[in-house]
Amino acid sequence: MARYRGPRTKIARKLGEPIYGYDKHYERKKYPPGQHGLNRRRKVSEYGIQLKEKQKAKYTYGILERQFKNLFKMASRSHGVTGEVLLQLLESRLDNVVYRLGIAPTRAAARQLVTHRHICVNGSVVNVPSFLLKPGDKVSVREKSKSLEVITESIRSGRAAKYSWLSWNEDVLEGEFTNRPERSEIPENIKEQLIVELYSK
Repeated sequence: MARYRGPRTKIARKLGEPIYGYDKHYERKKYPPGQHGLNRRRKVSEYGIQLKEKQKAKYTYGILERQFKNLFKMASRSHGVTGEVLLQLLESRLDNVVYRLGIAPTRAAARQLVTHRHICVNGSVVNVPSFLLKPGDKVSVREKSKSLEVITESIRSGRAAKYSWLSWNEDVLEGEFTNRPERSEIPENIKEQLIVELYSK
């Protein structure tokens, strides 16, 4: 159940990208954190570039090293391009799908909704954020939780973008994970091939 709880702007500055969404503090300081952040001119090694890409993927999807490595092993055993399969597995996580459907405003909020037993998969309550959905699985808000302010506010704000691999019925607050997305459909700016090269060493 571990997750990163530290300052998010610091991570965004370290990675050089607002991975947690718009951040006014990041917009003011678009350089690495620390005393020498603004004047750092050291050339980054190939390993450093690969590591940074892996860190970006981990922080974006809100998971730690062990889970990420297990997902990579699962992807490398699967058919298809390892990097693409890895991103498909990350997109298949329950907390990510709850976020993509617009039930929660952020992935962290989605994770909390899942762990607090507000989300059902195929009619049964699931409280494991890392639960991997299969095509055809239905994700819904638990009946008792449909009036929760965080859920109603998120849905009302229309944060949910339309994704080809998800369908959403707002009347019953239920969505379906129709299929695993193609790489071109995943909006995250992650160079997955660098992650594959890092783990292949």
